[in-house]
Amino acid sequence: MSEHLVQRGHEVTVATTALPERKSTHLNGVCIREFSVQGNLVTGLSGETVSYQHFVTTSEFDIMLVYAAQQWTFDALWTVLDDIPYPVIFAPCGFSGLYEQGYADYFRNLAEQLDKFDCFIFNASSYRDVDFILSRGKYKYEVISNAANEKEFNTKADPTFRGKMGVPEESFVFLTVGSLTGMKGHEEIVAAFGRMDLDKHIHSTLILNGNSIHNSGESMRFIHKLLGVFRTYGFIDGCRHVLQKALRNNHSLKNSVERVNVQQKNKQILMTNLDRTHLVQAFFSADLFVFASKIEHSPLVLFESAAAGLPFLSVDVGNAKEIAEWTGAGVICPSEKDKRGYTRVDVNVLAEYMERWMGQSDKRKNMGEVGRKQWSEKFTWEHVSLQYERVFRQVLETNR
Repeated sequence: MSEHLVQRGHEVTVATTALPERKSTHLNGVCIREFSVQGNLVTGLSGETVSYQHFVTTSEFDIMLVYAAQQWTFDALWTVLDDIPYPVIFAPCGFSGLYEQGYADYFRNLAEQLDKFDCFIFNASSYRDVDFILSRGKYKYEVISNAANEKEFNTKADPTFRGKMGVPEESFVFLTVGSLTGMKGHEEIVAAFGRMDLDKHIHSTLILNGNSIHNSGESMRFIHKLLGVFRTYGFIDGCRHVLQKALRNNHSLKNSVERVNVQQKNKQILMTNLDRTHLVQAFFSADLFVFASKIEHSPLVLFESAAAGLPFLSVDVGNAKEIAEWTGAGVICPSEKDKRGYTRVDVNVLAEYMERWMGQSDKRKNMGEVGRKQWSEKFTWEHVSLQYERVFRQVLETNR
C-alpha cells in the first residue's frame, strides 16, 4: 500500500521494528524508520520508546495511520496522543486479545483513548474490534478490505511445479498456509485429510506449508515471533501456548503426517516451508485451499487464494464468511466459537466437506474464475490503496 501511495506522488515513512538483516532505509521509494523497541503494554515495552514518541510528535507529517493494536508502535503512543500535531487514523486489526484475561485492563484503558483518533479503518464490516469501538461512541470509520499482491499473482503459473514437488499430475491437491504455532488448524486439517474416505484409485496430496517458531535459527527472529504469540494470545496464555506447543505440537503433527503417509497409499502429505515465489506457485497449482485456523482477523491467505483462482474452504474464523461473499471464491465449513472467541471445527465435518468438494470440479472451476475476477477488480493492493488515500484526504479536509 505504501509503495502505491509513493507511486502516486506521496511521501511515505514507515516506522517499524529494527531488524539486523535490513540493510536499507528505503524500499521502492518508501522511507523506513527503525526503532529498537519490543513488547507492548501487557508484556512490557522496552527499548527506544522515547525516541519513537519524539519522532512521532515532532515530525511534520500530514497524517498518520497506526496499524494494529497490542503491539509497540500503537501502545507506545498512548501517553503522547494529545501531542501529535496531525490527524491520526487507527486500524485496530481485530483485537485478538479482547477475550483474554491478561488483556482485560488493556482494553478497559484503550476505551479511554478512542476519542483521540480522527477516524478508524476496519478490515471487516462486523468483528470484535468493530463492535468494541462502535459500541463506545459515534466515531468516523471506514471498512476497507485486505488484499493480495498483484505483482505476485499476475505472474504465470509454472506447469512444472507439481513435478518439482513430487506430486503426481492426477493427484487432487489441497493447500493450507500458516505458521506452525498450533493455532492455524494444521492438526485438524491433517486429521480430516486422513479421515477422508477416498476410492483407492483416487490420489490426493495435502501441502502443509508453514514455518516453525522454535526452529528459527536467529535469536532475534525468535524473539519477534515470540512477542507475536503474546500479542495474539495474551501473556499468560502465550506462555502456556509456547511451552506446550513448542515442546510437543510439531512432534505430534509430524507423527500424524507420517502415519497418513505410511498407512494410506493413495494420500500424501508434504510439510513445506516454501519461499514466497514458490508458495505463490503452490497457490496456482493446488485444487482447493483449506483453512481451519482457530483465530484470525481478516486472513490474507483467503484473498491470495482468490487471486490465484483457487477456491477455498474455510472454517468460520475472522471475517472468512464475508471474504467468501466478497470474492465468490469460498465456502464455509460449519464450526463453533468458544467463550474466548477461538474457532473449533469437528474434524469429521471438515473431512466430509473436503471430500465433497473434491467431487465438485465444475463448481470449483466457477468459484476460482469468479474469485480471480473479483480480486483483479476489487482486492488488489493498488485498488485498496486508493481507498486508503480517499480516507486520508477526507480526514485532512475535515481537519483543515
